[in-house]
Amino acid sequence: MDIHSLFIAFGLTLFAGLSTGIGSALAFFTKHTNTKFLSLALGFSAGVMIYVSFVEIFFKGKNILTSEDVFGQRMGTWITVLAFFGGMALIAIIDKLVPNVDNPHEVRKVEEIDESVLKNKKLQRMGLLTALAIAIHNFPEGLATFTAALSDPSLGIAIAVAIAIHNIPEGIAVSVPVYYATKSRKKAFWLSFSSGLAEPVGAIVGYLILMPFIKSSDTMMGIIFAAVAGIMVFISLDELLPAAEEYGEHHLSIYGLVTGMALMAVSLLLFI
Repeated sequence: MDIHSLFIAFGLTLFAGLSTGIGSALAFFTKHTNTKFLSLALGFSAGVMIYVSFVEIFFKGKNILTSEDVFGQRMGTWITVLAFFGGMALIAIIDKLVPNVDNPHEVRKVEEIDESVLKNKKLQRMGLLTALAIAIHNFPEGLATFTAALSDPSLGIAIAVAIAIHNIPEGIAVSVPVYYATKSRKKAFWLSFSSGLAEPVGAIVGYLILMPFIKSSDTMMGIIFAAVAGIMVFISLDELLPAAEEYGEHHLSIYGLVTGMALMAVSLLLFI
């Protein structure tokens, strides 16, 4: 594994994580939330992640684990499926640890910058806790993006873009309450921006902890791929699609979903 591949993987993860800053900027420099665009974009992101998880990443893990040099067909398939649902369980536990009132995936709009919309003495605390919650959620997402990019840079680009789209509404969710509580655009922007740093941190920690095992064992790489597929499917079904539906019409989120799947399918076919 060369240093160039590591830099590409880390750069993609950094880009995905810091897209929370785009959401923060939207909250300050636009007057109205383009709900139709966000609905389509979030649906698109979910489509990319679901398709690539089931068609590409899951089977990358399975192909490694079912090889005769590792576990063989029967045992390898079992371990792949267990790792897939293990990834889902990991992100579900993380999600469960975040109190509902501070959940970062609560839909917010830029119109809420207006004082007449938000009147809550605990807004700054809400913003801080939302930033912390986003950081916790972004940690495994960073590992997922980094691992995929290491395996296949073109795959990593697709996932990084999908995660970046997913992070835009989260940036709004942090900025709105912090800005109203502090009246400081700078403070709200930097808190939102920095909450995305958990993704590259997740990549670094994942690299430091897991890479020694990955280099010496195909088993670990296969398990990570299967778990990453589970993480991304759970994120899509639990976060992206519900948010897409709340932002806009039901059909818009589904059109975005299908478009994301189709684009991902075409891009993968081009690299066969």
